[in-house]
Amino acid sequence: MTSRSNIGIGWRHPHYQELVDRLPTLDFLEVHSENFFGNGGAALTVLMQGRSHYPISLHGVGLALGSASGIDEWHLNKLAHLVAQVDPIRVSDHACFARGSVERQGQMVNVHGADLLPLPFNQEALDVMCANVSQVQDRLKRRIAVENLSAYISFTESDMAETEFLNQLAQRTGCELLVDVNNIYVNALNDQIQQRCTNPLQQCKDWLNQIRPDAVAEIHLAGHIDCGDIVVDDHGSRIKAPVWDLYQHAIQLFGSVPTLIEWDTDIPALDVLLDEAQHASQICKACLATEVTA
Repeated sequence: MTSRSNIGIGWRHPHYQELVDRLPTLDFLEVHSENFFGNGGAALTVLMQGRSHYPISLHGVGLALGSASGIDEWHLNKLAHLVAQVDPIRVSDHACFARGSVERQGQMVNVHGADLLPLPFNQEALDVMCANVSQVQDRLKRRIAVENLSAYISFTESDMAETEFLNQLAQRTGCELLVDVNNIYVNALNDQIQQRCTNPLQQCKDWLNQIRPDAVAEIHLAGHIDCGDIVVDDHGSRIKAPVWDLYQHAIQLFGSVPTLIEWDTDIPALDVLLDEAQHASQICKACLATEVTA
């Protein structure tokens, strides 16, 4: 276990200039890959300016790694070009599908769902996911990290646990895992609403206990909103107390894994994100100190 925390924030457009002007103490910045697929332009100029001060993590939302119709070559080529320019410390995307084939006027065409849609956890879906992840890694010539989803539907075709699915994915492809702690808590809360769970916090701890520690490359933390009949992973508020508790449990299991503060809607002042990052750093350092004295 390393002796320091490793905390970053999601770098979003409202904070582009302020962050470069202030250069706060952070270990890395994470951006959404697809926002920088254009050839040149102001966005890429800003990204490279940030890159001169901080390591950059590229987090994608469009590879659709679980899609049976395969990886979109245009998207993969754009990502490969961006990776070559930025030389990021990590590249990540989600365990989801978003692309599929439909018939239109007698021809099969690919469509994109513009969402992160959950997968059934079974052997067929795992085989598809492994093939797609391997294709991406071969093209990028590096390992990628795959994130667990907040999912609002589940499939009767699932015959394995999500943790088993992710562990097998990492073992078969050599990819890493990005553990989103807020996502697993949102899923547990929705399970409680549907009366499939009586103790959300314990369900999440059990989930974390089942993940291979050596496969975990990054942790995400974010806020969520309780709408009464559903809990939504909206990334639009401060991190809730139970998610902080789960983060502490995750650090005790996985060590000083790079940790990201995500905030994508109702984006507040930069100082709010920095305050969340500082809180994550304090938890991480406390866990490390306990490990040293144990």
